[in-house]
Amino acid sequence: MREATFEVRIPAELLDYGFQPDDIQAQIMEWLVLSLFKDGHVSSGKAAKLLSLTRIEFLAFLRRRGVAYIDYSPIELAEEFAAAKALPVGVRS
Repeated sequence: MREATFEVRIPAELLDYGFQPDDIQAQIMEWLVLSLFKDGHVSSGKAAKLLSLTRIEFLAFLRRRGVAYIDYSPIELAEEFAAAKALPVGVRS
């Protein structure tokens, strides 16, 4: 993967919390990729790849961060519930 380097300025007090430069870089990378995913700019597969995770590991990462993998609008959610209610109950194959 290609890389670019740039300078990020942070308050020196963050280092008082035990953060090291590598920790800060990892946090920034996670935040950026998570933001891109939440805003719909990258897929879960692409986000996982950017973080060097499998897709399953990325889904677990989302869960730990409290981010919904599927984010329905109220209309989409209502449609899903209606479709679920329309399914036959107790039908055996």
